[in-house]
Amino acid sequence: MSSSTNLDERHSRFELRTLLETSRLLIESQDPDFVLNNLLLITMGKLLVTKGMILIFKPGENVYYASRAKGRGWLKEDDEIPIDFTDADLETSVLHGEKYASVFEQIGIEKESILFNLKTTNHHIGFLCLGPKGNKQELTEREIEFIESLTIISSVAIANSRMFKEMRHINRRLDRKVHDLNTLLELSKDFNLMVDRDEIARVFKFAMLGQMLIRTFFFALDVDDEKSIVSISGIKEEPSKDDLDKIFELDDVTHISENSDCEFLNENNIRLVIGLKFQNEKIGVVGVGLRGNKQEYGPEEVNFLQSLGNLALLTIQKSLLLDERLQKQRMEEELNLAKNIQIGLLPDPLPEIDRFDLAAINISSRQVGGDYFDFIETPEKNHLVAIADVTGKGVPASLLMANLQSMLHALAPIDVTMSEATGSINDIIYNNTPADKFITFFWGIIADNGTKFKYVNAGHDPPILFRKGSDEPVLLEEGGVILGAMPTMMPYESAEIDLKPGDLIVFFTDGVTEAMNPEQTEEYETDRLKECIRKNRDKTAEEIQDAIITDINAFSNNIQYDDITTIVLKVDE
Repeated sequence: MSSSTNLDERHSRFELRTLLETSRLLIESQDPDFVLNNLLLITMGKLLVTKGMILIFKPGENVYYASRAKGRGWLKEDDEIPIDFTDADLETSVLHGEKYASVFEQIGIEKESILFNLKTTNHHIGFLCLGPKGNKQELTEREIEFIESLTIISSVAIANSRMFKEMRHINRRLDRKVHDLNTLLELSKDFNLMVDRDEIARVFKFAMLGQMLIRTFFFALDVDDEKSIVSISGIKEEPSKDDLDKIFELDDVTHISENSDCEFLNENNIRLVIGLKFQNEKIGVVGVGLRGNKQEYGPEEVNFLQSLGNLALLTIQKSLLLDERLQKQRMEEELNLAKNIQIGLLPDPLPEIDRFDLAAINISSRQVGGDYFDFIETPEKNHLVAIADVTGKGVPASLLMANLQSMLHALAPIDVTMSEATGSINDIIYNNTPADKFITFFWGIIADNGTKFKYVNAGHDPPILFRKGSDEPVLLEEGGVILGAMPTMMPYESAEIDLKPGDLIVFFTDGVTEAMNPEQTEEYETDRLKECIRKNRDKTAEEIQDAIITDINAFSNNIQYDDITTIVLKVDE
């Protein structure tokens, strides 16, 4: 074996030992300055260069600064410089030669210099910059590989030290949060046992003085548009109503300058105002002056004050909500009773009408609603079919619906035309209800052994008639204006149609056609209803009704905003 071969092997073993020792030292180190300093000294010593520096990238500012610098004529430590590296440059491990002359010129180093990329798999850290060798010779491939390996090790060590530093910072913040949470937990136990507002104010004041070292503060509450002070300390004079109105208009977290628009805040040196919300409504504010240790209010302090204020706020609200809950329970009981009464007003079971297949359903969007349908047998053994929709929802609509039903049942035995009867109903509703309450109404009479259907439409969505063997529906529109909108000036028009085997009529309220998609950008509309009926027209009345409801639920994703009522009337074949 030649002497040159032995020398190469010795160099190789030396470089390997150097890398191993350096790797151990750097990776075990948690100090990035130590890592960078050793990297620069080892590489300069290895290559016998007189100039070297380490450029560290500052992502937020998109510039580099000289973290370490040795030799004259280059950047000094902490000097900053913007450098335009391409994405390809940042992916390259070693930059040297004429190809990167423009980069070297930007940095202000000799064109014979060389840059080693400091990077990990996910992050670019910076560059190790080395000047030309003292003997002016070019770097050998082995030297480049050695320094490249060293920069890889150093990059990992730097990334680890940064991560360790960040973890220590996170741990300190976590310790602070744990302390704050324990404090809030203890305070919440105390607050949960309280119902007296004076006691709540006393504990709140103790927490502000003892935990936050705050001597000047106020806690105000807005209940039923009445703003008042709950707890106060160090304030020269309580705020006026106008002062409180201004304070409640501030943002949820407002750092107060020395020359704010509110004189009360200036006079009392209030430096921070925090809004407190209950069910997304601001009903409380906490204003605090400087802390006893003169420290500023950071995010952690703001969060603690918000949580403390919310604890006190929720405790005060607890007694108010208790009364409200009892009142709500009483109202729920009354609404359930009203719902049962309303259900009892609808025909159940549906009557049997010779030659007809019937189905009807009412789905209220609330406990009680304003939709209505009915079947009434007349003295002549004919059958009256009615459907209506009262404006609004809830109890007022249900009461008006009950009145309409009583009028229909009263008129059914009387020998009067449908036009006259509709006019009478309209006048009664117009004269006895508020101007914003009215009813869309459709009713008809099945007569002549089920072969005739005479109807009046008072502003209601026209029922859809499909004739046997025809795909084009007919809308039953004859009638007049909605009930209750104006006194009867002109008689309501009536119309009569023949009913033949296989004919199908679908009655519905606007809760069907105005059902919204989940985004509330599109309505179900009449065309979809027609298509649904057309597809299912050969089925039974109940199956047609079920298909309509299923289609509406699929369109609206089972979200219901209005009452839904349908009647399906099919002539037996």
